[in-house]
Amino acid sequence: MSVLVKDLVKIYGTQRAVDGITFTANKGQITGFLGPNGAGKSTTMKIATCFIPPSAGKVEVCGYDVEASPIEVRRQIGYLPEHNPLYLDMYVQEYLQFTGGLYGMKGVHLQKRIAEMIDLCGLGVEQYKKLGALSKGYRQRAGLAQALIHDPQVLILDEPTTGLDPNQILEIRKVIKTIAKDKTVIFSTHIMQEVQALCDQVIIINKGKIVADKTIAEIRNLNTAIKIIRLEFTETVDIPFFKSFDYVSDARHVQGNIYELVVTTDADTRPLIFKACAEKGWTLIEMKIEEQSLESVFRELTSKI
Repeated sequence: MSVLVKDLVKIYGTQRAVDGITFTANKGQITGFLGPNGAGKSTTMKIATCFIPPSAGKVEVCGYDVEASPIEVRRQIGYLPEHNPLYLDMYVQEYLQFTGGLYGMKGVHLQKRIAEMIDLCGLGVEQYKKLGALSKGYRQRAGLAQALIHDPQVLILDEPTTGLDPNQILEIRKVIKTIAKDKTVIFSTHIMQEVQALCDQVIIINKGKIVADKTIAEIRNLNTAIKIIRLEFTETVDIPFFKSFDYVSDARHVQGNIYELVVTTDADTRPLIFKACAEKGWTLIEMKIEEQSLESVFRELTSKI
């Protein structure tokens, strides 16, 4: 495997930001690292890229330990953090020349690699501009180019499509898919569409713990016994009333007079729900079982801890 994380712990004061997680990521696959804000995604990535040390456990990148061999780890990794740290007064080509030089690249080899990255990341029309003059989408492309300039074996991307418009997101996805053919790619996100469009493997982390590490197909099948029933009424109704049912594990307000019930039984509970609502005098205008989606599974998994 290209990346090995074993029993990783990171403690800030009394908070265990990362709490004993273990996973691997392999060459030729895209691993999606999912979780709510504050789940521990960025902390894990910062440890893997040698920005901060672990409190316990270990991380290895291409066989090198992040604590014992940080320089070798950095040679193996290309990193695009959540907040893309560009030197805005530099021109695109100047910036790539600078970052390539940090890895000891020079001469014809560096110039060839800059040209390849400009082509791969679609920076051709903007390559003579200052980074500060670029749109958010082109700044992300420049960030990807600098992460790839030294041809790393592992690419780590922290929320790479945040703030981009739909067209820019599609373009960045295309670049990531091209890169992933012969590299290990790990990227964090909380956007389900990104995961479904890109990932081979999905790791879901919540409150510092891994709650799932599977393929997308396996994730979808995790909670086959759980159904989400959506109800729409003509009036506002009482959520705690639904929580009193043995077969309802959660009830929540969606919007307006629309509610969702999380039902944990294989039996069809719709007649019971309909009867209960009628006895309360509530007017139910729609009741349907929601298709089990990656988003619904994600919600259930990240509400368990």
